[in-house]
Amino acid sequence: MVTARASVVRADNPGIMTLDGTNTWILREPGAERSVVVDPGPADEQHLAAVLEAAGEVGLVLYTHHHGDHTEAFDRMRELTGAPARAIGEQFCSDAEPITDMEVIEVDGLRIEAVATPGHTTDSLCLALPAEGSLLSGDTILGRGTTVVAWPDGALGPYLDSLARLREMTEEGLVRRILPGHGAVIEDPAAVLDFYIVHRQERLDQVRAALDEGDTTAREVVERVYADVDPVLWPAAERSVEAQLAYLRD
Repeated sequence: MVTARASVVRADNPGIMTLDGTNTWILREPGAERSVVVDPGPADEQHLAAVLEAAGEVGLVLYTHHHGDHTEAFDRMRELTGAPARAIGEQFCSDAEPITDMEVIEVDGLRIEAVATPGHTTDSLCLALPAEGSLLSGDTILGRGTTVVAWPDGALGPYLDSLARLREMTEEGLVRRILPGHGAVIEDPAAVLDFYIVHRQERLDQVRAALDEGDTTAREVVERVYADVDPVLWPAAERSVEAQLAYLRD
């Protein structure tokens, strides 16, 4: 157990974008029989078997956003558990309605509050456990490094608003730890959110400077601003710069 209500099973899908692998979170109110599974991850039978062994009877499956490393097992989980599934987007709902912002979800005494956090994707969602101050962040906040806001699905303006919202929740004492979709648990959410906000502003300043120097395309900006980054990450950085350029144009 990571907390009194949350345990994790990590998928064996490590990579540049997934870090050590996708975290599948299993939530259960102490003493309850049924669990809630968040982001079952890839359609890997070994992973899903480990998830179901830890989860027991599944009352609900939730998805933080539509990326395949979180949702690929959607159909298989429905077959294995018969449990309803919910997300902000209809595509990953089954026998249930889409989640709405600030909605309260309850399963056998477990209270989950939905926090819409668009930016990484348009359908990104965080899930708060108010009884313990935990926040499941999906890919909005990672346990290591920073997340990608990749144009056109990713949008920087909404992402900055989402970061500000989570920072306010932290200041109010509503978020005391973050359980990310990738990487380790974050025990100092205020420091990490401050880092994310400063990092985004610094990148925007760098992009503005590159434009002032005469760069006109996202690729040119990447070659200047991300010169110290492994080129294997440049395609993702280019989509991120596209999002930054769209933000600056608005």
